[in-house]
Amino acid sequence: MNLLNRADQLRDARTPFVLATVVRAERPTSAKAGDRALVLPDGTMEGFVGGTCAESTVRLQGLQLLATGESTLLRITPDDAEPDARPDAEGLLTVANPCLSGGTLEIFLEAMIPAPLVFVFGEAPVARAMVDVVRSVGWDARQAVDLDSPVPLDADAVVVASHGRDELEILAAAVKARTPYIALVASRKRAAAVLAELDRPDAVVHAPAGLDIGARTPHEIALSVVAEIIFVRPRQTAPAAVATTAKDPVCNMDVAVVPGALHYQHEVTVYYFCGSGCRSAFADDPARYL
Repeated sequence: MNLLNRADQLRDARTPFVLATVVRAERPTSAKAGDRALVLPDGTMEGFVGGTCAESTVRLQGLQLLATGESTLLRITPDDAEPDARPDAEGLLTVANPCLSGGTLEIFLEAMIPAPLVFVFGEAPVARAMVDVVRSVGWDARQAVDLDSPVPLDADAVVVASHGRDELEILAAAVKARTPYIALVASRKRAAAVLAELDRPDAVVHAPAGLDIGARTPHEIALSVVAEIIFVRPRQTAPAAVATTAKDPVCNMDVAVVPGALHYQHEVTVYYFCGSGCRSAFADDPARYL
């Protein structure tokens, strides 16, 4: 329960993480079904899903899932020739780890990526409708009515619907924060005047906000703005960059190069390892593995 409480804290802080849950453990293994761990973006792991070798594999695969936002069932086996490994089964990733103590682990890795955050400034009917529509599509909406509420640095969109109150200040703050989508709810004439006063030709501000769908009511206008956010946001065509990897020179496993990773410096080169056993073997006789 402490680990799940920690997961709730990460969600509240909008910190992405991967929840790893052991769903099957074949003896001999140190983990058992129901064991859990969290993988954080910096490679930190909290909880327990097995020894250092299994942990190393979960860390690497977890970091890769954080880049794609996907989830998968991870099968870690000590034998790459295991007949029922089904390496190409949909939704299943099989990794052969020769350093395991002998048992096979199946661990469900669930990527927990924060929902898009829309910061709405103002208390006009459209502002209130924006909050309703944003939340109805499963996104996170935060509404503010005064300048004491700063623009969140991780906001995916900032929508100003304050009927002229503090518009320039919020728009300028959103531009400074490099918010991907910035919009002003206003008539075409007033929007042009506000943008001229903003005097930031390098900034992309959608004004008037929203796609032209003939919206009239506050909720229809809010819907047109959400549709525009979806329309203009970048589409991920390739996985984002993940942690640098290195080959364990003893077992040839891929290892995530993150703070706290097991390593050993030989002459001028730093080598990384999946577990303490490989590190000790290398330290005893580096020439054997080089």
